[in-house]
Amino acid sequence: MHTVRELLAEKSQRSLVFVGPDDTVFEAVTRMVRANVGAILVMDGHRVRGIMTERDYLRFVTELGRTARDTPVLDLMTRKIIYTTPDTGIHEVMALMTEARIRHVPVMDGDTLLGLVSIGDCVKAISRDQEVKLRTLEAYISDAYPGPALP
Repeated sequence: MHTVRELLAEKSQRSLVFVGPDDTVFEAVTRMVRANVGAILVMDGHRVRGIMTERDYLRFVTELGRTARDTPVLDLMTRKIIYTTPDTGIHEVMALMTEARIRHVPVMDGDTLLGLVSIGDCVKAISRDQEVKLRTLEAYISDAYPGPALP
């Protein structure tokens, strides 16, 4: 697996949850807990307006002193969103998230939202790829490799 497109093809998008900008922070957190996810997209129709993460909520609780039931997501969400595209390499998007110190990025194809990937998704995909390579090399070394000779 080399691209975000391939990662999305394997990933269940049932975990893609969203709220509207006028929904309450409490509603957003409730949806995140039910879906067992660390981030929720803030959508206005088909347009991504922001993202709210567990980290945003912790900042909200400790710094703002407002109640989750009375505060709209619009007041808390991260508005400056870092996106990726489906043709971005997994290592590249992982480096992007590491550099920006974020754990989730929406995947956009033009104006169309395709999904959301996390740094954990990338780590799992890379780990699976490494496991396959390791097994192939072990089979080659033990003369059990069924394919053509490796260069």
